[in-house]
Amino acid sequence: MTALDLSSPVAVVGTGTMGQGIAQVALVAGHPVRLYDALAGRARDAAEAIGVRLDRLVEKGRLSGIDRDAARARLKPVDSLAELADCALVVEAVLERLDIKQQLFAELEEVVAENCLLATNTSSLSVTAIAGPLRHPGRFVGLHFFNPAPLLPLVEVVSGFATDVTSATRAYETARAWGKTPVACADTPGFIVNRIARPFYAEAFAVYEGQAADPATIDAVLRESGGFKMGAFELTDLIGQDVNESVTHSVWQSFFQDVRFTPSLAQRRLVESGRLGRKSGRGWYDYTAAAERPGPHTAGRERPPAHVTAEGGLGPAAELLTLIREAGIQLREEDENEGTRLVLPSGGQLALADGQTSVEFRDVVYFDLALDYRKATRIALSASQDTSPRTLAEATGLFQALGKDVSVIGDVPGMIVARTVARLIDLAHDAVAKGAATEEDIDTAMRLGVNYPLGPFEWCRRLPRGWAHDLLEELHERDPSGRYAPSLALYRHSYATDQREGTS
Repeated sequence: MTALDLSSPVAVVGTGTMGQGIAQVALVAGHPVRLYDALAGRARDAAEAIGVRLDRLVEKGRLSGIDRDAARARLKPVDSLAELADCALVVEAVLERLDIKQQLFAELEEVVAENCLLATNTSSLSVTAIAGPLRHPGRFVGLHFFNPAPLLPLVEVVSGFATDVTSATRAYETARAWGKTPVACADTPGFIVNRIARPFYAEAFAVYEGQAADPATIDAVLRESGGFKMGAFELTDLIGQDVNESVTHSVWQSFFQDVRFTPSLAQRRLVESGRLGRKSGRGWYDYTAAAERPGPHTAGRERPPAHVTAEGGLGPAAELLTLIREAGIQLREEDENEGTRLVLPSGGQLALADGQTSVEFRDVVYFDLALDYRKATRIALSASQDTSPRTLAEATGLFQALGKDVSVIGDVPGMIVARTVARLIDLAHDAVAKGAATEEDIDTAMRLGVNYPLGPFEWCRRLPRGWAHDLLEELHERDPSGRYAPSLALYRHSYATDQREGTS
């Protein structure tokens, strides 16, 4: 099944930001495009706005004047749904209410031909439910673009319970022909991105709610250690706290209030106070003109230890051994194959976050996972009230000698980056096991949809087998609510394969 022919008219119903963006994508690809909005005059206003954006593309050298003029000639605002009768594809981008969408598609079904592809751009509603009342639900798909649609490459192509394979394939190939990167997924709550991304926000909020660190510090650790482009607090301020919380709440409710998707009370209070982020002037951060952006907590300078002893290869943090040698610090190594600890001159230990807490052991400082320890510019350390000041000072001085800023946070099991990555890996394995999408499409979606440095399966392949499962098991032992209980799919990945291969 091939993409829609460029001569086939495409309609966009709903002319807000997303509707205009989708219309522009189809228009620049070469289709005749019809715009319809239930509010009088909105479609014409949208057509003018799209024309202005086409002018900007010409100014930037991304579109020729001839192509712009041809695109403008193909763009037509209409006053009634009846004028969409000859369209081969209708994409809906109206209010996120099930009843409104169902009514719209019921009306469209009376107008368009039986071979017209019907698509919704919903980000949180069930594609199956929207199509439920239709006489021909087999031609109905989800085409979830990401905002801004002309710039972001990802499109989630969602098959509802009744969607025909031919319809999903045609939608997929059409999105690809438009220059997008489509990924196929089943009609599950949140689809791919909004389902799997929840821990990125939830774990940051949990650390904050536990008063272990402030938003600026958590964001800095996620960026400078985890390699994420933005931290959870600044990203939700950009998205809009109301929008982000609404998606979280929708996914949570759709999964029958599964504790793994529980919304944040702190974010709820933020929304209730009207602090919605950049668009309202205040969110987690203050965006008013006179406000200063708070910086992360950064520890003062400490002397590096003269020597450290490594118990084993440090697993995911093995690069630290090379960095320690390069910094001129004497490194003593003991033969512990699975060791993930450094012994400091004080006798205290420095350990990679493993889901346990500093208070459980005498004189242990935990350090967080990094995407790349050589490139990381900040490392988080976690200590309890029982950790000796000397041990914490030596741990701080060690990482500072490696060229890292150090943020000391509260006694948080699994720290910040490690627990976030482990949960992303777990939800991704669970989604594949339940038929939501393939590993490849999930990695593609998370890299392109939310700009993660690695997809969950790419992260998983860089870490020791069983690492994410074991960390979550430790977290689950300390918080037996079910939030951190590793999925059966992750257990199978972590141990069943090992047993077949004869490894430990």
